[in-house]
Amino acid sequence: MAIAIEVESQGGHQYLVRLQEGEDVTESWFSVTPELLEQLDIATLAEEDVVRRTAAFLAERQDVIDYPTVVELEDVMATYHDYPAALAD
Repeated sequence: MAIAIEVESQGGHQYLVRLQEGEDVTESWFSVTPELLEQLDIATLAEEDVVRRTAAFLAERQDVIDYPTVVELEDVMATYHDYPAALAD
């Protein structure tokens, strides 16, 4: 089943992400820092695109209902070695 991802900027590099898979809906907070974008070497992507791609990346690896309330991109990068490459696709 396809997962719908909605990203809303909250200002200050903060984003509210809503994921829906069938009847399951969850919300997560994402934070993106300019330093992280530089570290990932993806300066060509807008912050919102990084958040959307990260949400999709994680959704491929866990059920929407089990999605974390707060997503730290640094933790994603530390946990998944293929994460930076997924952003480039």
